[in-house]
Amino acid sequence: MTTKTDYYESLQVARNATPEDIKKAYRKLAFQYHPDRNSDAGAADLFKEINEAYQVLSDPDRRASYDRFGHAGANGAAGRGFEGFEGFGGLGDIFESFFGGGSRTKGPARGRDLEYRTTISFMEAVFGAEKEFDINRVEPCGRCAGSRAEPGTAAARCATCNGSGQVRRVQRSIFGQFAQVTTCSTCRGEGTTVATPCTQCKGAGRERRRRKISVNIPPGVDTGSRIRLRSEGEPGDPGAASGDLYIHVEVEPHEIFERDGDDVLVNLELNVARAALGATAQVPTVDGLRELEIPAGTQSGQAFRMRNLGVPHLGSSGRRGDQIVIVNVAVPRKLDDRQRELLEELAATMGDDVSPGGAEDGWFGKFKDFISGDGN
Repeated sequence: MTTKTDYYESLQVARNATPEDIKKAYRKLAFQYHPDRNSDAGAADLFKEINEAYQVLSDPDRRASYDRFGHAGANGAAGRGFEGFEGFGGLGDIFESFFGGGSRTKGPARGRDLEYRTTISFMEAVFGAEKEFDINRVEPCGRCAGSRAEPGTAAARCATCNGSGQVRRVQRSIFGQFAQVTTCSTCRGEGTTVATPCTQCKGAGRERRRRKISVNIPPGVDTGSRIRLRSEGEPGDPGAASGDLYIHVEVEPHEIFERDGDDVLVNLELNVARAALGATAQVPTVDGLRELEIPAGTQSGQAFRMRNLGVPHLGSSGRRGDQIVIVNVAVPRKLDDRQRELLEELAATMGDDVSPGGAEDGWFGKFKDFISGDGN
C-alpha cells in the first residue's frame, strides 16, 4: 500500500461503513501493525497509513470532502499528520495495552475487610448491647513492629528503586517516550530491603493473631443490620488504609413481642365480660408493665396504640416507635353452673333472633350456640 491508497481500503471497510465500523477496524489494524508489536519491514509505514485514513474517515466533514474530491479534498485533514491522536479514544486503548496506561501508577493496596456474624436477643436489639468478638486477623509483627528486620538491625534503602518503592520504565515509540511506573519488585513497594529478617515473622512484617474486640450494638438494630467498624480489618500495604470490620446482626424472636419496623406488636387476651364492660389492663411492654384502658364493647382483633413504647429508631436519638396491642376476646370452653346461669339470663335479655353480620353474629351469638349445646 502507499499513502495514496484508498482510505477505505486502508481500513478494510466498505464505503458505506458506519462510524462504529470504522473505529472497530482502526483498532484492530492499529494493534496489528503497531511498531511495538510488529517488527516486520513496512509495518511502521502501514501503521502511519492506517492512522492517516482514520483521521479522515472518523471526521464527518473530512470524510464527506474525501468522498467528493478524493485525496485532494482531504489534504487539509491528512496534511496534519498525527496531530490530536489522543482524542480518538482508540489510540488511548492501544497505549494502555502496550504501556500499562502510560504514566499511571498502581497505588498501595487497601487492607482486606473482615466480616463476622452475631445473634442477639430481642431486648438487646431494642436497647443496644456491648458484645465481645474474637477476631482472627493479620497485624504488624509483635517482634519487629512491622519493620521486617530483626530487632537490633536496620533495614537498608532499596538499591533498585532508591527508596521510592516504585520503578520507572521508559519505552520509545513513534509518538515519543512513554513512562510506566510500577511497584518495585525487590522491596515490594516499601522502599527498604532487610539483610537480617525478623525471626518471628520471617521478614514478612506481619503475623496472624487472635484479638478480642468490644463492639457496641446500637439500639434499634434488626436482623440484616450491618455494623461497620472502620480500620478494624486487616492492614493495607505501606501507605494504604486498613480494611474495615463488618458485624452482621441476627435478632432472636421473642416469646411475647413481635416487631413491625419500629413498632412492637403484642397480643392481649380478655374474657368476654371485660371486653363487654371495659377494663384497665396491665400490658407488658419492652419497658415493663403499663396500664391500658380497654373501652366497653371492645371486639376481638381490635388494636390499641401505646405511644413511644416501641423500638428506638436506628441512628436517631429519642425517636421510638409505638406498641400496638391487639385484643383477643377469649371464649370460655367450660362454664360452671353459676356462669352458665348468668349467661343464660344475659342471652334472654338480648333476644333470640340472629341477624347475619349483626351483633348476634359475633361472640354473643357464639355464646348462645355454646349454651344451647349447638357449639363445639
